[in-house]
Amino acid sequence: MSRGWAIAAALLLASCGQEPTLLRVGAKNFAEQQIVGEMYALMLENNGFTVERQLDLGDTNVAMAALESGDIDLYPEYTGTALMTVLNLPPSSDPQAVYDTVRQAYHDQFELVWLDPSPMNNTQALALTETRADALDLHSLSDFVAQAPNLVLAGPPEFEVRPDGLPGLRQVYGNFTLGDYRVVDLDRRYQALVTGEADLVVAFGTDGEIDALNLVVLEDDRGLFPPYQIAPVVRQSVLDQHPELATALNQLSPLLNDGVMRQVNYQVTGQGRSPEQVAREFLVNSGLIAE
Repeated sequence: MSRGWAIAAALLLASCGQEPTLLRVGAKNFAEQQIVGEMYALMLENNGFTVERQLDLGDTNVAMAALESGDIDLYPEYTGTALMTVLNLPPSSDPQAVYDTVRQAYHDQFELVWLDPSPMNNTQALALTETRADALDLHSLSDFVAQAPNLVLAGPPEFEVRPDGLPGLRQVYGNFTLGDYRVVDLDRRYQALVTGEADLVVAFGTDGEIDALNLVVLEDDRGLFPPYQIAPVVRQSVLDQHPELATALNQLSPLLNDGVMRQVNYQVTGQGRSPEQVAREFLVNSGLIAE
């Protein structure tokens, strides 16, 4: 069902004295979140809901506050973010254990429900060009640590303090001195790599530039980085009233793997398409909604 058909269905319900259910879908303020948030909105509209979009909320704290206050009814969240940023628990590399932990804690503490997680993993990573990886013989994080005094790493400021950033690397892989850590904006990371300002960059597993630039992602051979699977997080009260929304969104979850997300992300970050265009095209091509 297209958005036009969804609106027509809503008008028909209204004319019959039945008000269509309004759901407020949120997302954080970066491309992947906005794409997935738009996918959720389109899936819900395709299933007869009226959707209000708030797809530029800000960071995790803002999104979580909006969900707890009832300003939004659901948004996409990452299991690793929930574990460490919201629950302040130590990192774990076991995807099922992390999901089970956050699902139970969100239910008990916030009356929020995690629906099915997607196989994609937007975990933190270190990446470099294939040419540089060959020249330095860098293939794993252990290799990186061994050569760290001679290397320049570029990334966001929080990587210097996160438990799954430099402090975590030193704890799990052994203390080391880095040649330099250059703080750059998220949208300048790959520019710093291509221009040679840095040997490596802090990447995220579903960044579109990884495939587009044919980058090498170093193996996390000691299992530091936690999984960052994405899933809809929904207010329990809303799900109790409308259990069918879980069926709708869980149809989408299995399709969002690393390759898919890198592709759709790059269409927005590298090619300048809108999240709405990219989300709709993916759902149509996947047979989940009609044109």
